[in-house]
Amino acid sequence: MSIAPIANNVTELIGHTDLVRINSLSEISGCDILLKCEHQNPGGSIKDRAALQLVKDAIEAGKLRPGMTIVEGTAGNTGIGLALVANSLGYKMLVVMPKGQAQEKERMISLYGAELLLVDPCPFANPDHFYHTAKRLGVEHEDYWWADQFENLSNYRAHYLHTGPEIWQQTEGKIDALVTVAGTGGTIAGNSHYLSEQQPNLKTWLVDPDGSGIYSFLKNGSYQSKGSSFTEGIGIMRMVENFRQAKVNHAITLPDQDLVTISRIVAQRDGILLGSSSSLNVAGALYAAARMGKGKTIVTFSCDLAERSYSKLYNEEFLKEKGIELNKENLPELWARYQADDGSMVVNV
Repeated sequence: MSIAPIANNVTELIGHTDLVRINSLSEISGCDILLKCEHQNPGGSIKDRAALQLVKDAIEAGKLRPGMTIVEGTAGNTGIGLALVANSLGYKMLVVMPKGQAQEKERMISLYGAELLLVDPCPFANPDHFYHTAKRLGVEHEDYWWADQFENLSNYRAHYLHTGPEIWQQTEGKIDALVTVAGTGGTIAGNSHYLSEQQPNLKTWLVDPDGSGIYSFLKNGSYQSKGSSFTEGIGIMRMVENFRQAKVNHAITLPDQDLVTISRIVAQRDGILLGSSSSLNVAGALYAAARMGKGKTIVTFSCDLAERSYSKLYNEEFLKEKGIELNKENLPELWARYQADDGSMVVNV
């Protein structure tokens, strides 16, 4: 077993995460369902990768200079990643976040030394939306640099240059499907683009939560949301430049009940405490296995772990208020339902 040399700073610890088999799901499905452990990044989530690439590219382009402040609008994990990178490299950080996100994320951002500006949640068209607020601050202050994670293709590049190649090496080129949610679209775009270049027969599955519009867009060309989800930072209600780079073959939408169910199954059977986005990813991977048949290798992501979702996903009182049951189905029941249900949509973008 090789051990990495001493890192010069914490940003050098980002990436090179492990790939682990989820045995309970692999056994019942007859597939290898593999989890890319992005929670191992120093900031605790996959968003560390994008944060580092955004900052590195901006420094190299001369857009981010010493003494400047990084500003970004985020639902949480990108803000934590940027706060970590900014702190490590000597920059100030201002995070604009909508109120009502998990308090765990707010605390982490503050602990990394970033300034946190909380704004009222509102529709994207409202100029006070957290995205527009961050953009406006970046424009109004000459010493601010706006990261723009949705449109800045450094986000996509982080996964095309690093995450995708890691997966290809770890699976020894044996991968049949990639399954992931989309928030900014950087993860699904960079990984699907790189891996499909190596494996033209790769099937990329987009997993969408209730309340997001990307499934509707891929199905009928318009952004229409149905229902709502307590997940944070995933789901898109508009086309963004990072998602535009994605190569998607299948799309599904799954309810919050399924991610609650799968989170308990994987915790009890495999000892992995998944966060909300990770749970949706894993449920999507099991669904893909049900549709694709035995013998496939399916890779998905542990975007973050349970400590980012404790106040919602692992809060029994909160779930009860949402009408969600803790143990509605066991694994054989969930698997049987996924085998019987073909609510997926074939797309090619």
